[in-house]
Amino acid sequence: MKPTSGPEEARRPASDIRVFASNCSMHGVGHVFGPGSLSLRRGMWAAAVVLSVVTFLYQVAGRVRYYREYHHQTALDERESHQLIFPAVTLCNINPLRRSRLTPNDLHWAGAALLGLDPAEHATFLHALGRPPAPPGFMPSPTFDMAQLYDRAGHSLDDMLLDCRFRGEPCGPENFTMVFTRMGKCYTFNSGTDGAELLTTIRGGIGNGLDLMLDVQQEEYLPVWKDDDETPFEVGIKVQIHSQEEPPIIDQLGLGVSPGFQTFISCQQQQLSFLPPPWGDCSSVSLNPNYEPEPSDPLGSPSSSPPYSLMGCRLVCETRYVARKCGCRMMYMPGGAPVCSPQQYKDCAHPAIDAMLHKDGCACPNPCASTRYAKELSMVRMPSRSAARFLSRKLNRSEAYIAENVLALEVFFEALNYETVEQKKAYEMSELLGDIGGQMGLFIGASLLTILEILDYLCEVFQDKVLGYFWNRRPSQRHSSTNLLQEGLGSHRTQVPQLSLGPRPPTPPCAVTKTLSASHRTCYLVTQL
Repeated sequence: MKPTSGPEEARRPASDIRVFASNCSMHGVGHVFGPGSLSLRRGMWAAAVVLSVVTFLYQVAGRVRYYREYHHQTALDERESHQLIFPAVTLCNINPLRRSRLTPNDLHWAGAALLGLDPAEHATFLHALGRPPAPPGFMPSPTFDMAQLYDRAGHSLDDMLLDCRFRGEPCGPENFTMVFTRMGKCYTFNSGTDGAELLTTIRGGIGNGLDLMLDVQQEEYLPVWKDDDETPFEVGIKVQIHSQEEPPIIDQLGLGVSPGFQTFISCQQQQLSFLPPPWGDCSSVSLNPNYEPEPSDPLGSPSSSPPYSLMGCRLVCETRYVARKCGCRMMYMPGGAPVCSPQQYKDCAHPAIDAMLHKDGCACPNPCASTRYAKELSMVRMPSRSAARFLSRKLNRSEAYIAENVLALEVFFEALNYETVEQKKAYEMSELLGDIGGQMGLFIGASLLTILEILDYLCEVFQDKVLGYFWNRRPSQRHSSTNLLQEGLGSHRTQVPQLSLGPRPPTPPCAVTKTLSASHRTCYLVTQL
């Protein structure tokens, strides 16, 4: 505050607008409310101040409106690393069930649902499989479990895996985890389940990742009996490369690897970071497949489920839909609902899933933090003529069998760098305050301390005008009450009768005065006495 000057200004109260204007640090106010009469100069200053304040408020409203739109921007960066966690690699044979493991009981329960077989075709189908027909008096089992069927009849990794190396070191089936998917029984390398330590790599390029040789076992493929949506015409392996946090959706996202070829898959890690509402639409709430959310809560509630991922959200959404519609779940779905029977698979579960996939009935936001892998795929034929005889002796298989069944797969990092894709707030609160401060200084020459000055002036006005009004009323009320009491005291004194008890000394005025200040009634009593 500027110091006051002049005897006239010093006599004015602090609530006077002229005192405030002369001391305020806001430009132009002193010219509007300064001393003197109304003039053209004062009017021009008033117009300039009003125009500046209106422009300032308009600019502030625009900045606040832009901030409340919650814009974001995406930053792309590439970073170096000395060590990267190797991704999870899931493998599935395109053929879901081995023909040598199917039984008449399997065809009785699952033939119509999985293979489209009528009961009259079971004997013919068994003959096509090279299996004996059902014995006379065959009695099917009272119950049937689809998960047990796929576990027993699905391809075994012990039979498919011919060679395994990771970073040049031998590996085997013990380094894989069995997992059910919509394609049946599959296997995941470096899954990290059950607290297993995740494998890492310290170099990029061929020879510094996972190197596999697999046998697709074409002789175990089921014969194509009918042409429908579930009939596979291909031969080979499907591969999905994903992070350990998300489940494999290999039937939709898997890469095909064909026998007779060596396939190279070069990967680059990408770390994605998205913003939650209101700047974005990401979510980090894990989902519980056993919990049916309310319509107002499409994502459900936090639970002990795995970390949130986009594929995990879709899988949980499908699980809830099938469980609600069919009263069961498919074998690869999480949760505690009972596994669907073969008839439920055919009549309800498969049609429900296909309908959901076609209409995209799951609204799953992006995870706030996720890892994905960009992939480049290349392949060469194998084996060469010079290597066919060597592999035939090593694997104890014919050259024709190797050409039709054996494949090689190599998964590696292109380099030990990774990309980061990060959403950031385009307009922070600090930027909003900075813009408001800049507009305030440009248009009205004010600052945060000016606001404090205005608040201080308003307090002075309240104290002087409002509280002072009540304070000034109280002394006047007390003064009028004292005058009324004194007049009443004089009239009572004239009416007191003289007693014949003799002369009595007069009451001192100070005693009466003290009694008056204590109570009106006491004063009246003393006067009578």
